[in-house]
Amino acid sequence: MPGLGANDGPDLNHRVYALSIHADYECHRSGVCCTSDWDVPVEVPLYRSLNDALATGRLQPVVDAAESGAVLVTAPDLPDEAAAMVARTPRGDCVFYHQGSGLCVIHRDMGASQLPATCRYFPRLAVRDRRGTFITLTHYCPTAAAMLFRDDRRLEIVEDPPAFPAAKYEGLVIAPDDWPPLLHPRMLMDHDGYTAWERHMVARCAADATSPEDVVATLERDARILRRYRPDAGPIDRFVASLPTDAVASPVPSSLTVSLERFDEAVAAVPDDMKPPPDENGLPAAYEHLVKDTWPRWHKPLKRYLASKAFASWTAYQGRGILSVVRGLEAALALVRVEAARQCRNAGRALDRALLLEAFRDADFLLNHLAAGDALAESWSRVELITNRKSQ
Repeated sequence: MPGLGANDGPDLNHRVYALSIHADYECHRSGVCCTSDWDVPVEVPLYRSLNDALATGRLQPVVDAAESGAVLVTAPDLPDEAAAMVARTPRGDCVFYHQGSGLCVIHRDMGASQLPATCRYFPRLAVRDRRGTFITLTHYCPTAAAMLFRDDRRLEIVEDPPAFPAAKYEGLVIAPDDWPPLLHPRMLMDHDGYTAWERHMVARCAADATSPEDVVATLERDARILRRYRPDAGPIDRFVASLPTDAVASPVPSSLTVSLERFDEAVAAVPDDMKPPPDENGLPAAYEHLVKDTWPRWHKPLKRYLASKAFASWTAYQGRGILSVVRGLEAALALVRVEAARQCRNAGRALDRALLLEAFRDADFLLNHLAAGDALAESWSRVELITNRKSQ
């Protein structure tokens, strides 16, 4: 079965793939990941080296810890393979984060190899299977979110991206003998077929003269055609290549009603102790007056955002078929609409680049850092069951 894992040694024979817009990612020291009040486990071998460095004074925290004063906090209920957790300040900052420079003092004084895995890999989201390692980014990171607005390169999947050298990245690990993604609940794809479908989804996002709504509608049509595949039709990748080349036109939603339903579905996948407080007052009016008319101005970054969800998709393995993946794209776009309305409501102005960037960040915070991925996939997979019943 697929599992979560991280291995630190490089695998030079394993290919790494990323989206072109992410391929040269570099941390710009925003400090968001260091000040988000997150638990950061410290692996056993790393705990020993950091503890020694603290004892000898080679490493020193920037500020005092919030509670016991311990910099590396030990407890009986730690995650597997963790020896301690990094302490935080009363307001949730990592004790090793230097506010003035935006630097982590572990990174500064001991090098990136001495960072906990959580810190080394953020904002990377990886899927590793027998084809290689596929890395997308969480746009909760402001630097990653800004990359959605770039127009200096064509959107596509690239191999051996300079920002992500060969390594065993933390993420969803699919063993070589595990099943490939499902085409639908009653049929598996093969790896070549899923590779072709993944590239097809990204190509739809890269197409000119289409809106993000067009992309979702077109991919839903394409997925329903692909679900008709039978083994006597030849290889799946060849079937993908024969999908229609035209796009399905779909208007910008006139209201926020369906998007709020998708938002509620995502919140339902969040553990109870992490659910965000309700904050939907005025969002439908904000969408109608401050978002809807300016939304078409931002088609390109919105489609790049969709591509980041279509590529390296955990739902491909955790869900029940390719329609589940497309439903996830629909949900992601809906969440950006909701968060854009919230940003515009709070700012009292129409949607602009700065507000859309924050909407991307908030949408990904919910999708990638609050909601449980398997619970999202289960919710999105209902479309597979509905479709199967209708076809019987």
